[in-house]
Parts: sequence; structure tokens; C-alpha cells
Amino acid sequence: MEDQDIVALYWVRSEQAIAETAKKYGRYCGYIANCILSNEADAEEVVSDTYLKAWNTIPPKRPESLKAYVGMLCRQLALDVYEARHAQKRNGGEVPLMLDELAECIPDAESDADIGECVALREALNRFLAALPEKARVIFLRRYWYAMPISQIAADFSMNENHVAVLLYRTRQKLKKHLNQEGFDV
Repeated sequence: MEDQDIVALYWVRSEQAIAETAKKYGRYCGYIANCILSNEADAEEVVSDTYLKAWNTIPPKRPESLKAYVGMLCRQLALDVYEARHAQKRNGGEVPLMLDELAECIPDAESDADIGECVALREALNRFLAALPEKARVIFLRRYWYAMPISQIAADFSMNENHVAVLLYRTRQKLKKHLNQEGFDV
């Protein structure tokens, strides 16, 4: 079933929309949640919560890309669960490392940014990603969207971990420069 047909099912409040979303994007959402949480049970719960969140937000939203929309919902829910579970412990793991790496080049999300600034930031990020060579873009997204460990990225690309870390560092420096040129205070 095509994405627009599934979104149409959400708009008419058909429960089949959830089943079709699960059939088409269940593994994708599971992958995202599992990369962030590293716990199968928690990941399954987040994926179920993703379908509920999609049900509650479509309508009024009409996503252009259902895959991107449920991926974004799943990622945010997984990060929320991760933060809640690790708020007291503050142990190691990929998510704190990933967020620390990005903190140096992304404007503070806690600032008093209005919706226009958020949209402008999203568009600037999209332009930056579109301008990257494909390999650098895929590695960047695997690290900072999927929270994939550097060791796994290195193995997937037959690279050593140091090379991946250097590539990510250079890409973050380019992102910081790009955002500064776009008028963002980083």
C-alpha cells in the first residue's frame, strides 16, 4: 500500500492505518528504536507507542513522507525513553556520546527559538546534508539519526574506527561552518 493511501486511512480514522503502517514500516521503526535503546522489549514498546502517536497526530498533520514521519516519531520516543531510563545513572552508551558530539555544532534546542527558527534550522540542515558526498551523508545519518556505534559504521563500510571518527569530526566542523554562514549562533 502506498504512503498516501495509508495517510488517507488515518484521516478517515480507519484502524487499518495502524496495521498497514506496522506492515510497511515496523522493521524500520524497530531498527531505530533498537539502535537507541539496545533493548528489544523497550524497542517493541516504543514502536507500539509510535503507532499510537501517529494515530493521534494524523490528522491534523498530513506528512509528505510517512516513512520519515514515523521514523521521526519513533526516534523521539526512543530518545525520551532512553533519557527517562538513564536520568539517574548517566552511564555510558552511544546516545550521550552522539549528543555530546552534536552539541558543538547544533544551536541549543533549549534556547528561546521560535517555530520559524526551527524550520530555518531544519532547512539549513537539509541543505547541508544534500551537499555532502553520499558516503559522508550516510555515515553522518547513521551516527546522528540512528545512533549507530562508530564500530558498527566502520564495520559496515570496511573502514577502521579512527577513520570514521575523523570523517564525522570533519563533517561536524563543516556543519558548524555551514550553520554559522546561515546565520545560526553555534
